[in-house]
Amino acid sequence: QLVDSGGGLVQFGGSLRLSCVASGFTLDDYAVAWFRRSPKNEREGVACLSDSDGNISLYADSVKGRFTISRDSAKNTMYLEMNSLKPEDTAVYYCNHPEGMFSWGQGTQVTVSS
Repeated sequence: QLVDSGGGLVQFGGSLRLSCVASGFTLDDYAVAWFRRSPKNEREGVACLSDSDGNISLYADSVKGRFTISRDSAKNTMYLEMNSLKPEDTAVYYCNHPEGMFSWGQGTQVTVSS
């Protein structure tokens, strides 16, 4: 199970940190990713991180340089640090495996005001 949290309302240029706690499996054993879905768009991949053996991260061009994906093995939790937020980042954010192999959580709403 994956539980996303940390969303909220923030002004243009602000920051948020999203968290995703995993239960029932060890996050380190898998690649992980953050996705988002806005009212206008289908779900899109935002960032992904390989398993703990590789620790390679990739980002969508739209967030590169502003977002950072990470994990805390001890807490079995992954994070998405989001800086310099823009209104177009407004969406519901979800964590999962890059191929969506886990059950989707409820997501966490991020709203960026201009």
